[in-house]
Parts: sequence; structure tokens; C-alpha cells
Amino acid sequence: MENLELAHHNARKKKTWYKEVKMIDENPEIYLKQLQNMLINHTYKTSEYITFKKKEHGKERIIYKLPYFPDRICQWAILQVIEPYIMRYFTKNTYSAIPGRGIHGCLKDVINAVQKDVPNCQYCLKIDAKKFYPSIDHKILKSIYRRLFKDKELLWLIDEIIDSTSGDIGIPIGNYLSQYSGNIFLTPFDHWIKEEKHIKYYFRYMDDIVIFSSNKEDLHRLRKDIDVYFKSKLNLTMKENWQVFPTYVRGVDFVGYRTFLNYVLLRKSTCKEMKKKMRYLDHKRITGKSLNYSEWCSFNSYKGWLKPCDSYRLAEKYFVPIQQFADTYYQLNIKGKVDKT
Repeated sequence: MENLELAHHNARKKKTWYKEVKMIDENPEIYLKQLQNMLINHTYKTSEYITFKKKEHGKERIIYKLPYFPDRICQWAILQVIEPYIMRYFTKNTYSAIPGRGIHGCLKDVINAVQKDVPNCQYCLKIDAKKFYPSIDHKILKSIYRRLFKDKELLWLIDEIIDSTSGDIGIPIGNYLSQYSGNIFLTPFDHWIKEEKHIKYYFRYMDDIVIFSSNKEDLHRLRKDIDVYFKSKLNLTMKENWQVFPTYVRGVDFVGYRTFLNYVLLRKSTCKEMKKKMRYLDHKRITGKSLNYSEWCSFNSYKGWLKPCDSYRLAEKYFVPIQQFADTYYQLNIKGKVDKT
């Protein structure tokens, strides 16, 4: 019960005004006891998903959403227990959906390699898996979980969530557990790259991968070996747009940034989207219209994107004029709620 109480506490963060969260908050003991009984008696079944399409960076994905109760709380409860064991299984250069290892942590490590070991980073291999989440094989994923855990109750629950979508292939994008499952699925590959192939500069952000070497022929050979590994061990297909290129001529386009020898730029497509959005917000400021919450979040999100890269001029032109406008919205509409929470 203590774990379920903590799961509710963590899952509700920044969601306290959601209708379903307020419902649980009125009487958490009753709802959490109900969830506990479902888990003990094996009557828990993942709720029906709400699906919607989301377009991001030119890609359209189907996003799956589950109710807060019982599903979000249940998945938080699982991960609070198993996360320390999973973290020990991950290699050092695995990123995405891992505490302390997000986009900026990944970028920092890539910059450190590219700018400090020039001879061994002359060439870059860039690959990713084709339709990664929809292609994850349930049987293989379950077998990996079984290497890590032997508890039958835990494995029953994980299996139930993995099989909550129809078919034996694919896990839902948007599921809290799916973020970890995606990383776990490729972790045997990470260990193969590091321990059998002895690759020093390897970075994986979910299924996006960059590898550096002093020799492009080595990278071409490695790419063929990876292709075989993907097909034979993971039932995955490498996307056809793989590349081997000179690192310092083109720069490394990875995790939203382009990394060069002496500087880092924001990815061109992200930069275009950012400029368009900031011009729109500036127009609202000039015409006396007010921001909404989504726009305030967008302003701060893009501002965060600029921090790790060389972006002084972008910040001066697009963010400085709007900063006070955004600060005023925060003071009037958000600060009181945050302080109260």
C-alpha cells in the first residue's frame, strides 16, 4: 500500500487540476485499496486506450492514452520498484526517458566526444530502427524482462501491460511503461556493441543511434553487422536512410542539435518552427492579446532548447522582446496555483 500511495503522489504531479486526479484525491484510500485487491487477485486488466494522432518533425504517430486510475498509478507503482534494477542493466550511453539522461545529457556527451577526441571521431554512422515502437516483438521483450526479474507476480503484471494492445508486435507510444520497455528492448544490443564490438563512441537516444570512428570503412562494416543483429536477434529493420559521413564537414544532426568541432547549432527544422511560433507570440504582444497556458509552455520549452547551443542572436531577436509578456502571464495565471500546490 505504501508503494501505491507513493505512486499516486508521483503520478499526480503537475496534474492536480485534472478531473480524474481530483476524484482520487477526495478518497485515495478507497481507490488505492481497490487497485491493490485487483493486483493481488489478478483481476487487474489494462483499461481501453484512447488514441490520437500527433505530428512531430514531419512524422505522424499514433499516441495511446490510459486513464489516471487505475493504469497510470499502477505503472508508476511498477517502475518505482524495478527502476533501480533496470538502471543497472542500461549501458552508460543509453538515453531517453531515463532520470538524468535526457536530451541535454546526451548532447553533452556527444559534444565531449566530438570536440575532445578529434582523431577518433572523424566519421559518423547514423542509424535508427524502422517504425520502432510498432515493431517491438512481445515475445522478445518478455524474454528480456525475464532475464532481469524472476518474480512471477511482477512478470504477470508486465505481460498484461505488454499484451494490452492487439497482436504480438508493437507497444503503445504514450504508455509510461513503454518508455522503459523501448530502452530495455535495445539494451542487449547496447551490450553487444560495447562488449563484443568494443565500440568506444556509441550513443543511443531510444532507437536513434550515432557511432564515431577514425575510419569510415570500419563503420560500413559495422553497419552491416548491426543490420544482421537487428533482424536475427530483435526482429527489427534498420531504416533505409542510414548514413556514414565526415563528422566535421557536415556536423552531427542528433537529438535536435547539430554538433560541430567548435560550436553547436539548433536543428534547422526546430529553428524554423521556433521562429514561426515566437513571431506569432510577439504579434499577440504587440496587438494587446493575452497568452494562453499552451503558448506560455511553448515559449519556455523553446527557450530551454536554446540553452545548450550557440544561440545568443536567436535569443536576443526572438525571446528577449517577449520575456516580460510571458512573465506577466505567469504572475497572473500560474504562480498562485503553483505556490498553493
